Amino acid sequence: MKTQSSSSSGRLPPRAARDGTAEYPMPKRVKRRFKVFSKRLGLDMLFLCFLLLLVIIGLLMMFSASYPSGLAYADDSFFYLKKQSLFAIVGLGLMVGVSYFDYHHWHKLTYPVLVLSVLLLIAVLVIPSQSDVKRWIYIGSIGFQPSELVKFAVILAMADWGSRHFRQMGTFRYGVLYALILFAVVGGLTLMEPHYSGVAIILVLVLLMMFIGGVKWRWFILVFAAIGLLVMFLAVTGKLGYAMSRLHGWGQALIYTTDEMWQTTYQTRNSLYAIGSGGFWGLGLGMSRQKYLYIPEVQNDFVFAVVCEELGFIGVLVILILFGLLVWRGIMISLQSKDKFGRLLGVGLSAQVGLQVVLNLLVITDWMPNTGISLPFFSYGGTSLIMLLVQMGIVLSISRTATLEKA
Repeated sequence: MKTQSSSSSGRLPPRAARDGTAEYPMPKRVKRRFKVFSKRLGLDMLFLCFLLLLVIIGLLMMFSASYPSGLAYADDSFFYLKKQSLFAIVGLGLMVGVSYFDYHHWHKLTYPVLVLSVLLLIAVLVIPSQSDVKRWIYIGSIGFQPSELVKFAVILAMADWGSRHFRQMGTFRYGVLYALILFAVVGGLTLMEPHYSGVAIILVLVLLMMFIGGVKWRWFILVFAAIGLLVMFLAVTGKLGYAMSRLHGWGQALIYTTDEMWQTTYQTRNSLYAIGSGGFWGLGLGMSRQKYLYIPEVQNDFVFAVVCEELGFIGVLVILILFGLLVWRGIMISLQSKDKFGRLLGVGLSAQVGLQVVLNLLVITDWMPNTGISLPFFSYGGTSLIMLLVQMGIVLSISRTATLEKA
C-alpha cells in the first residue's frame, strides 16, 4: 500500500511564526528568500519610477531655488547642487544595496538601531554647541542629524513589536505601554535639543504605528489625555519657551501690525508672496523672484514655495500626484507582504513620506507654525535625503516578496 503524502495526511501545519508567517517545511529553493541578499521576485518598477522622478525633480527645483543663495554666501551658484547631488548618489547606492537585503533581518537589527539612535541623541546634548539648539553632530565639515535616524528607529521598533505581539495589541500592556515608553525616551531626548517639529513627527509616527498595529480606539483616548497633561506640565514649568517663540506670529504673516511682527513673519510672508505670484501656470522654471534672498534659507524647508512660484498650480499638482502615487504604491506593496512585519514596516515607512509632505505644505502656507519640517527629496540636507532613500530601499526589499503584480 502506498504511503499517504504529508500534504493529504490531515496533519495540521506547524504553529505560526512570531511575525505572522507559518513555519511550513520548505524546499531549499523557497527558503532562499530568507538569505541575507537575494533578488527573489524582483523590484516593483512602478514604485521605483515614482521615486526616481521625485528625486530628479527635487534636485532640479532645489538647484533653481538655491543658486542665488549659493552665489551670495559661497560665491558658487552650484554650491548646494554639488553637495545635494553627492548625497543623492550615496543615498541611491545605499537604496539599491538595501533593496537586496532581506527585510526579515531588520527584526534582529531593531534594537541595535534603536540603541544607536538613543546614544546619538545623548551625544548631541553632550557635545558643546555654539547655540542653545543642539541638533547636529559634526565630523569635520560633515553634519549628521540624529533625529532623522530616530524616525526610522521608531517605525522599525513599532513594526517589530507589533508583529511579535499582534494578537495582544488590543491590550494596554502590549498595545500602549511599549509605545509610551518608546516615545518617552526618544521624544524626551529630542525635546531637550530642543527640536519640537521632530518631537511632533515622532509622536504622529508612534500613533500611526499603533493604529495600523491594531491598537483599539479606547486606548487612544488615554494617550491623548497623557499628551495633554504633558503639554500642560511643560507650559507651567516654562519648558515650552522656545516652542512659544515659534508660535509668535503664526497666522499673522499678512496682517502684521508692528515692526516686530513684520520681522517675525518675514520668511512666511515672502513664502505666501511666492505661492500667490505663481498663479495657475507659474512664472517659469528659474524665474522666481522671492528666491533672491527674500526667503531666508529657501533651499531648506521653504523650497516648495519656489516650486509654486515657478511651476504654478499645474506643476504643483503634478508633483503632489507623484508623491501621492509613491505613498499609495508603497502601501499597496506593503499590504501584499507575506508577513505582519513587512506590512507594518512598509506602511509606516511609506506613510512617513506622505506625513512630511502634508506638514511641510501646512508650514509654508502658514497653516502651521514655522517649525523646520523638510520636504522629502526636495529640501537640502544630506541626512534627510540619505535616510529617506535607505527607507525606500526597504520598501523595495519588501516588494521583492510581495504578491502584488509587478509593474
